[in-house]
Amino acid sequence: VTENRSDLEDLHLYATPREQRFRRFASLEFEGQLYMTPYDFIQAVTSDEPKRKQEFYNTKTARGNELNQILMETPPVWKGSSKLFRNLNERGVISYTEYLFLLCILTKPHAGFRIAFNMFDTDGNEMVDKKEFLVLQEIFRKKNEKREKRGDEEKRAMLRLQLYGYHTSTNSVLKTEGEDLVPRSYWDTLRRSTSQALFSDLAERADDISSSLSDTTLLVHFFGKKGKAELNFEDFYRFMDNLQTEVLEIEFLSYSNGMNTISEEDFAHILLRYTNVENTSSYLENMRGSIPEEKGITFEEFRSFFQFLNNLEDFTIAMQMYNFASRSIGQDEFKRAVYVATGVKLSPHLVNTVFKIFDVDRDDQLSYKEFIGIMKDRLNRGFR
Repeated sequence: VTENRSDLEDLHLYATPREQRFRRFASLEFEGQLYMTPYDFIQAVTSDEPKRKQEFYNTKTARGNELNQILMETPPVWKGSSKLFRNLNERGVISYTEYLFLLCILTKPHAGFRIAFNMFDTDGNEMVDKKEFLVLQEIFRKKNEKREKRGDEEKRAMLRLQLYGYHTSTNSVLKTEGEDLVPRSYWDTLRRSTSQALFSDLAERADDISSSLSDTTLLVHFFGKKGKAELNFEDFYRFMDNLQTEVLEIEFLSYSNGMNTISEEDFAHILLRYTNVENTSSYLENMRGSIPEEKGITFEEFRSFFQFLNNLEDFTIAMQMYNFASRSIGQDEFKRAVYVATGVKLSPHLVNTVFKIFDVDRDDQLSYKEFIGIMKDRLNRGFR
């Protein structure tokens, strides 16, 4: 057992930061593959560490009949809500590639939901079936294998089994010497790869994957217990919007203590989490001195700010067009740029609070470059 534990701990050396986080929070194992429960996923995106110690050798091993019983309780997509993950709690399973997909959703603007749906809808019939969705597994697997650290092939094979549920050969997908591999986000990888799925071996591989992998909560939720249902855009949009809302509600409620608002200082704490800011105390101290009277941030204000963050790329372009890239900006200019670029209206109090957090020299101007850099970290929850 000691030797086994040592081997499994060593796998962390071969894992990327995202893989390490998944392995740390996943609490369920079935036939050698790791899974998160809905509770684990919520913990992974809202907490720094799991509330209980969860290494691979401490995970619960599920049997086939237990897994089937859990999936029987999964509601159909038309019964989804912004409490889906909280209601399922421990009664669900999420694979590693689905974890990556869900992370993509959390950082995308509503306008991107249609793009995401069209990427899956490879035959253009306005519906997504299970086979089309499973192409996701191959795209993310191939991307990860290009990033794999070279070394002990046996350890890498063990890691792939944990994350994908089957052994794979990397010969056809690993970068050859001299080939330039441009780092891309999972969203970029999905956008560039899915549209070509029908013209490659990916769609063919989806059949093999479907027959070899176990069903998951997402697959049952989207495509039914028999896997024959199809997903339309309205249901897909509602699922993505509900997930964003649910995670924001959880973060907000963790600070509100049952009240309708959170304090401006708590809002600052949430904004600065998962960023590279080392001395957060200076930002908090600056804000305390600038906002002597607490008014509080409502959930609607809180949600509107994160909707704006999901449109950060468009806002950045707008700011460059305003020619403010090399100098600071005022509150009115900031508020107008947000609305022009994203269609999101931020309340005057929310904008003032943001300025008081980031306006370190207290000149009522915002350092555009510093603000964008910090917010890109926060948007991607520490995984830029």
